Amino acid sequence: KPTFWGFKGPRKMTVIIPGMNADNERVPIRPRNDNDGLLMRWQNRNMDNIIELHNKAPVWNDETQSYVLNFHGRVTHASVKNFQIVHSSDTDYIVMQFGRVADDAFTMDYNYPLCALQAFAIALSSFDGKLACE
Repeated sequence: KPTFWGFKGPRKMTVIIPGMNADNERVPIRPRNDNDGLLMRWQNRNMDNIIELHNKAPVWNDETQSYVLNFHGRVTHASVKNFQIVHSSDTDYIVMQFGRVADDAFTMDYNYPLCALQAFAIALSSFDGKLACE
C-alpha cells in the first residue's frame, strides 16, 4: 500500500558485485566496450563471475503497524533507510546491514564477500531513492 512518500511498501534493492574465485579473491571485470560491464552482464543474465544480492524483505508487524527487520540491537531508530543485504541462497546470512541509530547517525556492518568500499558505496546509494531503490 502507498505510504506517505508514495512508495508502495518497503524499498527493494539489488546489489551486483564481481564474483570471487577459489582463493576468495575478487574476479576482475574488465569491460571490453560500452555494452559490457557488470550492469549489462546482469541485464543479459550473463551471471558468470557475478554475485547478485538483495535486501532482505521486512515483515509487517501488526502491533507497530510497520515493516520490521531484526537488527539484533545494532539499529535503534526506525527509518525507511534501514536495510539488510542477503544472498537468495542463504537469507539468514546477513552480508550487510545499515540503519539509523540517531537523528543524523547510522551504523553499517558488512561481511564477506563485500569489502569496506563496496559496503560504503551501497550505504551511500541508499540516501538517493532514485539512484538505488525502486
